[in-house]
Amino acid sequence: MNINKSQVARRFAKATQSYNQQAFVQKDICFALIGLIRRFLTQEHLSKVLEIGCGSGNLTTLLLQKFQIEQLYLNDIYPEIEQHFTDFPEISFCIGDVEQLELPAHLDLVCSSSALQWMDDLAKLMSTINHALQPNGYFCFSTFGPDNLQQIKQLTGQGLSYLTMQEIQTMLIEQGFEILHLSEETKTLSFEHPKDILKHLKATGVTATASGHRWNKASLQSFYQDYQKYGYFDAMNQMKYPLTYHPIYCVARREK
Repeated sequence: MNINKSQVARRFAKATQSYNQQAFVQKDICFALIGLIRRFLTQEHLSKVLEIGCGSGNLTTLLLQKFQIEQLYLNDIYPEIEQHFTDFPEISFCIGDVEQLELPAHLDLVCSSSALQWMDDLAKLMSTINHALQPNGYFCFSTFGPDNLQQIKQLTGQGLSYLTMQEIQTMLIEQGFEILHLSEETKTLSFEHPKDILKHLKATGVTATASGHRWNKASLQSFYQDYQKYGYFDAMNQMKYPLTYHPIYCVARREK
């Protein structure tokens, strides 16, 4: 799968201010992921850590709260993320497509939340990460599975090609990782109108999945009408419209 990384960068850069207000699910995922990291990484002191796809810093903040990190490398594809981290002297930036970068060496931990679904060749990146880690170093991440944003994909045909949890498991083992934890869940947000769903997606940069897709008055009205089939009445007898997220969580360790 070829992803237009330049378009992804533009969309996320444009959403950098609105992301924190709208990325409810992504924030919850960060809390779940940091809980898993703390569960399996018993040491509080880490020498060198790389975070892939740091965005506005939801996971970064938790990492700095829960661990003593000597050197934290932050990666994202667009340089606008640097504005969120002006007060952190222990941070160095690795701006650019992580699949094209030379990663720092001898890392204790590589982590990522809600970003690896954008990779063109995740297996190759996993191999690169494995070689960048210390022996027994950790690779901890969340990504999204095939049911992610399923309503949007069903109605528009637009969306990423997500890996299943089983495919991720096989990939990790093939690239030399020991899997300590692997799980998945679905989370559903509810909205009052389908237009609110599109606003939510735009505010979180996810419209970057819509390569070449352009909305007009007719296509919007058709989308709103077609979304009615997903509508349901809540406990207050108010019509709501769901949007599904499908996070996958992993804690892996480089084999000796």
